[in-house]
Amino acid sequence: QVRLVESGGGLVQPGGSLRLSCAAPRLITSVFNQYIMGWYRQPPGKQRELVADVTYNGRTNYATSAKGRFTISRDNSKKTVRLQMNDLKPEDTAVYFCNALGDQPPGYWGQGTPVTVSS
Repeated sequence: QVRLVESGGGLVQPGGSLRLSCAAPRLITSVFNQYIMGWYRQPPGKQRELVADVTYNGRTNYATSAKGRFTISRDNSKKTVRLQMNDLKPEDTAVYFCNALGDQPPGYWGQGTPVTVSS
C-alpha cells in the first residue's frame, strides 16, 4: 500500500494561485521513481479527471484545461510532487487527488484536498 499525503488546497479568488503538494513518506526513492505521479480532480457532481502527470525523468502531460496555467513537478529525492496552479478560474473548483501509477491503473490515491475558486 502506498500512502500519499496531500496539502495546499483552500479558497482562492479568481486569478489567484495555489500550490498543491503530495508526499510519499513511506516509499524508498527507488520505488517512488517507478511511479508516474499525477494530479487528478473531481469537480462537484462530475467524474474524476486527469489534470497533469509526470514521469520519474520529468516528462509531463497536461489536460487541455491545465496547459499554460498549471505546472507539475516532482522531486525524486524528497519523494514529492507539486502542482503549481496560476490564473485560477471558478471552473477549477474541485477536490484534487494525488495519484501514483505503477504497472496498472488505477494506482494509488491520496485522500484529496479541496480547491475552491470564488470571489
